[in-house]
This record gives sequence, C-alpha cells and structure tokens, in this order.
Amino acid sequence: MKEAISDQAISDAYIYLLGRLLVTRQQQLDFKQGFKWNELIHRKPGEVDWPNPNLDVAYSEAWVAADENSFTMVSVPKIEGRYYTVHFLNGWGETIANINERLFPKRPSGEFAICFRGTNVEVPAGATRIDLPVKYCRVLARVELGSDPDTAIALQHQFKFRATGTPKLPEIPKTPIFELEAALGVEAFDAADIALDSEPDLSVGLEALGQNARAIAKAVKDPAERARIDHVIRTRALADLGKAGAIIGHGTMGNGWARPGVVGEYGLDYLARTLINHGGIWANIKPEVLYYRGGVDQAGAELSGDHVYTLTFPKDGLPGQYATFFWSVIAVDSNRFRVLPNPLNKFLINNQSGVQCSPDGSLTLYFADQKPAEAPDNNWLPTPKGQKYRLTFRFYRPTEGVANGTYHLPPLIKR
Repeated sequence: MKEAISDQAISDAYIYLLGRLLVTRQQQLDFKQGFKWNELIHRKPGEVDWPNPNLDVAYSEAWVAADENSFTMVSVPKIEGRYYTVHFLNGWGETIANINERLFPKRPSGEFAICFRGTNVEVPAGATRIDLPVKYCRVLARVELGSDPDTAIALQHQFKFRATGTPKLPEIPKTPIFELEAALGVEAFDAADIALDSEPDLSVGLEALGQNARAIAKAVKDPAERARIDHVIRTRALADLGKAGAIIGHGTMGNGWARPGVVGEYGLDYLARTLINHGGIWANIKPEVLYYRGGVDQAGAELSGDHVYTLTFPKDGLPGQYATFFWSVIAVDSNRFRVLPNPLNKFLINNQSGVQCSPDGSLTLYFADQKPAEAPDNNWLPTPKGQKYRLTFRFYRPTEGVANGTYHLPPLIKR
C-alpha cells in the first residue's frame, strides 16, 4: 500500500507552489489589462494596483521575451540625484538584474541589450550587454518622484524598450486567478504541472518541493485524497503561512516592526518568497530597498484606526540618515494590503512631505483618523476609524544599520 503524503509535506509543497501561482496570477491579469511582450507601459503616479504599492516613484512596466536569435534593447535616460532602476524578475518573483548607477557606475545610462544567457547575438556597438538566465521576465522601471514629479514623469517617458527580431513567445500559464484575501485550496495543485513546467525554479536545493507538488497533483485526482489534502491546506498550510507572516518568514522583529531576512533574492527561503509575492509582489533586493512592516503597537496590539499612534525618531536617529535617496511610510489594510482611502487622499509621509522636527530635534509622525492638535499637518497620516491596518516603512538605497540589519524602527506608541 502506498504511503500517504504527510500533512507537513502537503503544507510545505502548497506554500512553495503558491509562490509561483501568485506570479502567474499577476501575469494573467497584466495581459488581460493590455500588456504586450517587449512593450513598456508608463503608469501614472499611484496608478498601479498591487499589494503595498510604492507611491514615491513613477512606474513603467513590461514583460520581456528574448531567445537564441533576438534580444531587447533598453534605453535609459541620464538621471542624476534621483533614484531610478530598471528591475528584472523571473517567474518566481526573484530579482535577476537591475540597471542603475549602483551597478553600472561608469555607464549608468544609454543603451542596454537584454539577452538570453549564452546566446550568440550581435549587440550594437556601444550598447551594454546584460545576460539573463531566463527567456521571459517581468520588468519594472522606477523613477523617484521627489520634489519635482513633473521632471520625474518626463524622465520616465524617456525609458524605451525595443525588441530585435521576433522572439518565440510563450503561452501565458492558465492557472487560477484568485483574490488575495481568498486563499486557494486544493485547486492550487490542479495547476501544479502547468505552473512548474512553464518556469523552472532557479533556486538550487528546492527540487524536492517541486517533485512533491507534482506528486500531490496526481494524488488529488482521487476524491477521498483530494478532500483530505484540501482539509490539510485549510487547517495546516494556511496556519503555517499565517504564523510565518508575523516575521515575514525567517525575518526578525524589533520594537514591533518586522524586517525580512531575505527580499528580492530568496535562496532556499521559499516561505519568505511566497509571503512577499503575496503581500508585496515585485520586491527588489536589499541593496536597492529595505522594507519594515509595522502591525502592532508597543504593547503588541494590532494597529487600528480607532486609536492614535506616534512614531518618534530621536535627534541622532532621524530616518533620513538611513537612506541614500528617500524614506517613506504608508498604511495599508490588513487583507488586501492596499492604501487606506481617506477624505484627504493622503497616502504616505516621506522625506518630501515637509515634516517638522520638534524643538529638541526629534521627529514624531502621527497615525490617526483625525489630526491630533499638536501634530504638524505634514507629520500626520490619516488612518480611518474601524480599519485594521499595517504600516510599511521603506528606505531606498539603505545605509548604516538598515543595510546590515542591526537597526529597527522605534516602537509605535498608542496614545
């Protein structure tokens, strides 16, 4: 008699597979919304509809295809004193390249040829060749809005993509399109072979999880086993995910703020990969940005718009010292991770908000439904009553303790 697949093996394989299905879900939504291969779509600021959106940048997006006989030319304008990057990710949400002045200090702008690794294609003279380990990838260009959004938008529109040749285009994997707050059950395994066949996982050491997912995909064809596996997903796998979500997989917690251990490049940490694909898809790597998530106050209670919270940085620990370019904080709901609607349409505080320090040099930010009397207007982020929420604090091109993981934000104090 064949040994039954253990509950733990089902949970692990489900969490692993879900990381891929979150990307195929978004890919299908992208192409339903009008994406075309190798064509860049310039988004208006605030237009993207993802979990944990970054409202500090203008986004441009694309899906890129290359093969043995073709590549994509990327034109990058000259940008100085303002954050930008062209960010490439594979079908598991793993970062595979960036184009910016950090990585190409001698030639940060101009023409870049995006090629499939190992191909013998003729790249134009003067272009910088970038080899990717996959034929198909997701691309996000980000340009910091800063104090002059009009200039940022003008620069955004100077990014250009141009395909050479006619690369063979893949079929878009037809996997479940689901709401993020309505978790997939056993039907995830119905799509396992499609998801895994359409994009190999480049992370060495996770092969057994893919094999288990395929084995479970076969097992669910038996009605009794299908019911058991669905029950395990609902009672075990989703609980495992929820428990791991508190510290973003194998991250750390300090003063009520979770800091991911890995982001953008995950290695063996498929748990963090799935959590981040769920709660903040298309995350970049630590040298580009570091995210902290605040979901509780100093007493460990969940954040709620029914209360007033303060976040105070000491004079010698202001957030600007931890970012080469900018810092920002947004509030998102606890289910879909979207910004909170409010009458002012004010969704973030950042280094361009005109925040005011106190007479002693410290900086206090306020999170409340109504502005506290003592709060400067620019130091207050509206958080509507009756709404459970989380804060996402970003440091772009992090420095000092943020970069090396020794820093945690101050606690959120409930008033």
